[in-house]
Amino acid sequence: MTHLTNWRERLVDSAYALGWRMVGTVPPEPTLRLFQAAGGAAARLGTPGARRLRRNLSRVRPTATSAELDELTREAMRSCARYWWEVFELPHTDLRRLREVVDPHVTGRDNLDIALARGRGVVLALPHSGNWDVAGVWLVGCLGRFTTVMERPRPESLYRRFADYRRALGFEVVPLTGDATSAASVLAERLRANRAVCLLADRLLAGDGVAVSFFGEPAFLPAGPARLAAATGAALLPVGSWFTDDGGWAVRFHRPIPVAGREDVAPATQALADTFAADIGRRPQDWHLLRPLWEADLGHVPVHVPAPAPTHVGHGRTWPP
Repeated sequence: MTHLTNWRERLVDSAYALGWRMVGTVPPEPTLRLFQAAGGAAARLGTPGARRLRRNLSRVRPTATSAELDELTREAMRSCARYWWEVFELPHTDLRRLREVVDPHVTGRDNLDIALARGRGVVLALPHSGNWDVAGVWLVGCLGRFTTVMERPRPESLYRRFADYRRALGFEVVPLTGDATSAASVLAERLRANRAVCLLADRLLAGDGVAVSFFGEPAFLPAGPARLAAATGAALLPVGSWFTDDGGWAVRFHRPIPVAGREDVAPATQALADTFAADIGRRPQDWHLLRPLWEADLGHVPVHVPAPAPTHVGHGRTWPP
């Protein structure tokens, strides 16, 4: 079994390496169509990821017919495939030009500016929607740099590939585990230096979750973003990201969610859930969460530990979607 697992890990690593090596060397339109065709085929075949996404989308569109839900899942899987194509394409992209394309579609920037003017840093929490890497590229152009956390996929060589990819985009990447200094401590330090921290916040990494109502059903979101804001005094801003109808990208910075102390972690996380739901509801086809989120699907109840000590902060993930 160990040998088989190692073989699969090496195969996955080789596939990603091939993607980064090949996608930028061939014309973009045919490869994008190929990726999206593969996403549509996954929806039709009912792969495990597509089935999970369909179940998640059924909460977003509870009145949809089976045929409508099938079509929405197909669109969402094609959107997800576009995200992955862009992961391989971005290293070959003119990032300055990309920022210029995205900039007219960024709204709520004043919320970001006001939050940073307070001098205590800002926690940007966003769901797995659209292309969060492109949103990050725009943010680098705006701020110079920001910090994010990345889980360590296996094998280690694959982690290094993804870390190198995001560092090349200008992100500061902090590993979730395996460093001498905890990720939580690094994030708290960056916030106290009035920097920005970005966390994907619609999926649990471990058992530390806050119970919320999400699209009318009990679900769990990570405690990390609100807890980190409570521990440091940083502003907590929800962020929306999606693809535009003309093939571009859009980003929205929402108004900050109040977090004064650890007693605010649960209500602030519910406020994040409400904001995420509103954005996802407008563009459900661009939400790419292929993992369970609702209590009915998790099979267990994550435990929320409300203490905000930075050494125990939980986080959203950056890889994979």
